[in-house]
Amino acid sequence: MSRLRTARRRFATAAGFALLEHLRNRFALVLVVFYIPFWLTMVHWFVAPAPSTFLLRAAGRRLTVDGNHLTMVSGAINAVTLIVGFMMFMTTFKSLAFDRRLVLAGYPRICLLVAKVNAMVLAAALISGYATAVICWYWDPVRPWLLATGLFTAGVGYGGIGILLGAFLRNELEGLFVIIMASLLDTMLQNPISNPGATKDGVQILPEYGPTQVSVAAGFTGDTPYGHLLLGPVWFAAMWLLGTAAFHLRTRDHRPSRLRPAAVSAAGRP
Repeated sequence: MSRLRTARRRFATAAGFALLEHLRNRFALVLVVFYIPFWLTMVHWFVAPAPSTFLLRAAGRRLTVDGNHLTMVSGAINAVTLIVGFMMFMTTFKSLAFDRRLVLAGYPRICLLVAKVNAMVLAAALISGYATAVICWYWDPVRPWLLATGLFTAGVGYGGIGILLGAFLRNELEGLFVIIMASLLDTMLQNPISNPGATKDGVQILPEYGPTQVSVAAGFTGDTPYGHLLLGPVWFAAMWLLGTAAFHLRTRDHRPSRLRPAAVSAAGRP
């Protein structure tokens, strides 16, 4: 029972630190509050509402929809993935030295990592809901709740990528560049307007494929592509496993074994 209480206390402490890191990231908060409505407003103003016909793989049929609305969905996915990926990269990257000290002091790595995931899920849910609300200001998606879910899975997938990059890379600029370029390229390839060949084989392996299929289906159809809902979390799981390995390497104890706390305490026993 005492071990369970200790584990809960450690997790609560780690989760508090993770949330505090996000709240200190003022630039990310500015992006959430201002960039999302600005970007979607620009799409609404400048993208022509011309009909766009494409194959929605999730529904297995061709759709003809308003190109302005389709680009708005794509823009929302891009904004959510950029912001959540950026937030998770920064909080993982900047807290790595502190996390290493905690691990050396005996703090379980799994508590620190799960706390980051907990903060990421909360951030992705709030950002996805906010982006969906902005979209609903301009037009009425068929199922807003499923659209928010699709955006959430996109954010979760890129949140995992942010954790991996934050634990693996040693330069802040490198991580930001990778996240920005990956999200922009991914969004461009998934959007049938910017890429008429978006229905070609190969786009299914990209992180935004599942979330884009879900979000488009939610915006324009009554279909629920349950299988595609899992693709974003699958990407997160893969990135999280790699990130866990990188986090373990970056927080390991490099001191000689005779100087480690366990060895010192053992040597001091009569």
